[in-house]
Amino acid sequence: MTPDRVPFTPLEERIDRWAQRRTSALAATGGTLRARLVELVVFGLKQAWACVFGAVMLVLLVTARVLYPDDAPLARADALVLAAVAVQVAMLAVRLESLREMGVIALFHVVGTAMEVFKTAVGSWAYEADGFLRIGEVPLYTGFMYAAVGSYMVRVMRLFDLRFTRYPPLLATAALAAAIYANFFTHHYLPDARWVLLAATLLLYGRCVMSLRVHRRAPWRRMPVIAAFLGVAGLLWIAENVGTAAGAWIYPHQRTGWELVPASKFVSWLLLMMVSVVLVTLVHRPRRPEPAQ
Repeated sequence: MTPDRVPFTPLEERIDRWAQRRTSALAATGGTLRARLVELVVFGLKQAWACVFGAVMLVLLVTARVLYPDDAPLARADALVLAAVAVQVAMLAVRLESLREMGVIALFHVVGTAMEVFKTAVGSWAYEADGFLRIGEVPLYTGFMYAAVGSYMVRVMRLFDLRFTRYPPLLATAALAAAIYANFFTHHYLPDARWVLLAATLLLYGRCVMSLRVHRRAPWRRMPVIAAFLGVAGLLWIAENVGTAAGAWIYPHQRTGWELVPASKFVSWLLLMMVSVVLVTLVHRPRRPEPAQ
């Protein structure tokens, strides 16, 4: 394996080789526009594949709410835990996920569940009070929702061979992530520092540019990394609305009927993204673009 070659799972390798064959054939016949369309299709396929675990979790949450019997011997929350474990085991068994990625995803479990236990204790949100597979008020399937974020991020790093120009020092990003994570707890007792932390995020990552390619022979594309953070945070906010609509958890303002999750939660997701980014760098260290990029 060459130093710049990013390891793919077998399915990802097939997608990448198909993309290379199609774009090479179109380039030979002068099909520039069609080659761009193939590149766009592959980008969508790889984004969808990166989201596969999160998508499966959303389907499970909605299906459990709509179809799972309320009087079933196995509580809905426990069924969700077992289903999520089965999905995770299956992905490892058929090599759709690597053991290395599983390690950082497990770390997302721990970080997310710790915050969930605290947040439910102080009344920030609540879950159904059924089932045995839980810690305090938190059913264990919630850890898989955070793991879905980790799964997406480690996959994106690999699938698009992400490189970074002017990436901030890792020590500074770790300090910011620690401050953000601490603020999720301390703002219940001390002044909320989220706007200060948001400003620090923009300052730290504002000059960073991300380079990506949709397959190994595709041209490199560049975008500000902050724009990518905003896009992912927006998708997470949408997913959160789906989750609360499915009754997986509710916020205090939703106790009398479902309403949209406040837009302020978008900022929370953006800040949580910074914690996620630092965790992912434990597996995929940020790399600089090659000189030709």
